[in-house]
Amino acid sequence: MAEREFKVIEIKQSVFADNNRAADELRASLKGQRTFLLNVMSSPGSGKTTTLEQTIARLKDEYRIGVMEADIDSDVDAHRIARAGVKAIQLHTGGMCHLDAGMTRQGLEELGTEDVDLAILENVGNLVCPAEFDTGAVKNVAILSVPEGHDKPLKYPLMFEVCQALIINKIDVLPYFDFDMDKVREFALMRNPSIKLFPISAKTGEGVDAWCGWLREQVDAWIK
Repeated sequence: MAEREFKVIEIKQSVFADNNRAADELRASLKGQRTFLLNVMSSPGSGKTTTLEQTIARLKDEYRIGVMEADIDSDVDAHRIARAGVKAIQLHTGGMCHLDAGMTRQGLEELGTEDVDLAILENVGNLVCPAEFDTGAVKNVAILSVPEGHDKPLKYPLMFEVCQALIINKIDVLPYFDFDMDKVREFALMRNPSIKLFPISAKTGEGVDAWCGWLREQVDAWIK
């Protein structure tokens, strides 16, 4: 019996290509609306929400801010952000460990961008999957906390390659951990020579002004 012919379909390549087109379309739409979308990624427990609270406190009088909190199944973070005085919604991913452009667009539609200058997506806590999918954000930022170690750019290269900024959080506990600031800078720049590094303590506020200064420049360049 002759072997039948068959097609080989590159599913992964097709999925990423479709998502990239959707992400480009979303960015173009946001540009027309003068809404800046920031995608924040990190491991669980790195201090994403606390960093956002500090960021919002410094910028909410300058920009109309809306936040989308993505999680597998929780609304704790959305409640925290709402208490910070900005519009917030919770996105449940139904077990998925990332958001793609289509999911982000759906979230933005629920958030409402007509009165939002700065939309922030707090992505699912994960250093792998979120980095693989373009959400349509204007800029991506990763948060790496001191207790995680300075070798993460070597272990999770894509995360640091796709981000324009790296926040190194929890510098207030540097004396208690074997964390080398020079090494993390070297490793991050090895992956991405143009990445900007911002050592901060979201707990004490140290270094947050410098981070907010960079973000302010990005937002102003997009919406003005």
